[in-house]
Amino acid sequence: MRVPSHPALPWLAASGVLLMWASSFLVIRVAGNDFSPGAMTLLRVVAASIVLLLLLALGRVRMPRSLRLWAAVLGWGVAWFAAYLVVLSAAELFLDAATTAMLVNLAPLIVAVVSGLLLGEGLSVRLLAGVLVAFSGIVLISVGASTGGLSGLGVVLGLLAALFYAGSVLAQKLLLAHVDSTSMTVIGVLAGALATVPFAPALATELRAAPLDAVLGVLYLGVFPTALAFLLWGYALTHTGAGLLSSSSLLVPALTLLLAWLLLAEVPPPLAIVGGCLCLVGAGSAVGPAIIAALRSRRRADYPEPTSTPPCPEAHPGEDPAHAPCS
Repeated sequence: MRVPSHPALPWLAASGVLLMWASSFLVIRVAGNDFSPGAMTLLRVVAASIVLLLLLALGRVRMPRSLRLWAAVLGWGVAWFAAYLVVLSAAELFLDAATTAMLVNLAPLIVAVVSGLLLGEGLSVRLLAGVLVAFSGIVLISVGASTGGLSGLGVVLGLLAALFYAGSVLAQKLLLAHVDSTSMTVIGVLAGALATVPFAPALATELRAAPLDAVLGVLYLGVFPTALAFLLWGYALTHTGAGLLSSSSLLVPALTLLLAWLLLAEVPPPLAIVGGCLCLVGAGSAVGPAIIAALRSRRRADYPEPTSTPPCPEAHPGEDPAHAPCS
């Protein structure tokens, strides 16, 4: 695992990612009235690709060193930026945003267990307990904010999105040992854009009828929750464990609830508020100690404790330096 220039930077990056991903649930819900899942995903990843092409033009992208690595990165990009986004958008056609967030956020639990058992990151009792507490909060948010009965197809799509999410995070963690996070994100988004080209006819039709605010909303999804957020996520994942970092995303449903309250004036029911508090407690207990330990280690490095060794006295005039006390 690489050492960042400051231990707080990966967690600052992760905080920005969580806010952008939480906002994306609201935008998908609104834009879903005017765009089908495939068309929305195509417009989203095309917008992200345009932004990321600047990094390619600036020479910040290094190409994978082998055909096998190329295939792995392209496959990861199709899974993250095509399959996952299409399935997620489709799930929100059948489920409310809170329930979708609950199902998708099964992924951090999957990542924490798999990375702990198979990637050698360890599976501490504190991490697992924090994940379970946060997930119980997500369940309460879903129950409190649910608008009605659950759709069987929606549940299947939500679970499938969680599997794409977990598999993509685990694959990215392995590939980051061979490809830097910026290059991987740029290549992955371009692969996702190519994979969603078959939705171009639907997008052309829907763009003619869609209102401007819906189009701007999808463009926002491409520039911020996709291009910028995944660059920051790749950076954070380079410097932290996959299970630990993914556990922080358990805050997304609580943040989504808060943003809906602030931006859409949707007052959350009491049960959902309790669930949001559990999300904060669980995620805080899961990732908080790691953040505090990293910051303390940096402080010790910047301000080392003074040594107890007394200063060396200087040799007296005329004294042979070879016989000085500290020679």
